[in-house]
Amino acid sequence: MLAAVADSPGRLADVLTIRDVDGPAAPGAGEVVARMLAATVNPSDEVSVSGAYGSRTSFPMVPGFEGVGVVEAVGPGVPGRALGRRVLPLGSAGNWQRYKRLDHSWCVPVPDDVPDEVACFAYINPLTATLMVDRFCGPGVREVVVTAAGSAIGRHLAELLTERGITPVGIVRGTPGRGVADASRWRAVIATNEPGWRERLRAAVGPRGADVTFDCVGGAVGGDAFALTAGDGVFVHYGLLSGTPLPAACFTGGGARVELFRLRDTVQKDGGRHLPALFAPVFDNLRRGRLHTAVGPRIGLGELADHLKGPTAGRRAGKILIDPQR
Repeated sequence: MLAAVADSPGRLADVLTIRDVDGPAAPGAGEVVARMLAATVNPSDEVSVSGAYGSRTSFPMVPGFEGVGVVEAVGPGVPGRALGRRVLPLGSAGNWQRYKRLDHSWCVPVPDDVPDEVACFAYINPLTATLMVDRFCGPGVREVVVTAAGSAIGRHLAELLTERGITPVGIVRGTPGRGVADASRWRAVIATNEPGWRERLRAAVGPRGADVTFDCVGGAVGGDAFALTAGDGVFVHYGLLSGTPLPAACFTGGGARVELFRLRDTVQKDGGRHLPALFAPVFDNLRRGRLHTAVGPRIGLGELADHLKGPTAGRRAGKILIDPQR
């Protein structure tokens, strides 16, 4: 079968190749084989292939944490009704191939009224945003700051926060031609490439500071956002788009409580048994037209390596939608 394979750690565009590999063996006890219907590329795929998670990543590997498939074979102990069911195959990478073998407990059933190209993006960003807002934005939270506000997860956070009556303040890089999707959901959007942005951020959050800050950037921008989080507030750090860690003062100098949110910790905590309940509010939002992800280029799996090396990779609006069957 066709698969995208990274033979060694490195930059995704440099180490990924598309080639024929052996198809999966017949599923064992408690296992299924899913035919992949759609997949996509996330920063988490790039980080894993880079070798950043060396203790839990071995090469060669088939990347791809997010996608949707349909169960085509079941092993002993798996209910027969699982056959033909569309699922999110979670618990490991490996979605950038035509078929994926995995334990049935890691298969999240996809509702019939959620299309493939919507279900494909249901995992990383929508689930992260839903869990973080539920966990950290209870009654009494009013001032919220979101870094990388122009990102897909920034849009999801703004949607969920405005439903709770919270209009957040967004921080963006100020990249020409890119901004927040819906300015009406933001009280202010501040670009870090403009002089005086820190002062404008301070004015936007007020003298007390933010109750909650959601940061997926880290580095100096994350440090500045931390400094403007209230002393009794929460600074939720869940990504490192800058590639630079938060300043040490965020952890040793007092101030807001730092929470390191890792989606993997929640998803993997009991072997997948809680996943259907975890995804229920996500699917409910998706079928109501919320938490959708803009789809950009649509490509076959056979085109993926060339696409990632191309001059437009990463510059188009919307996420890549991969068809693993071509």
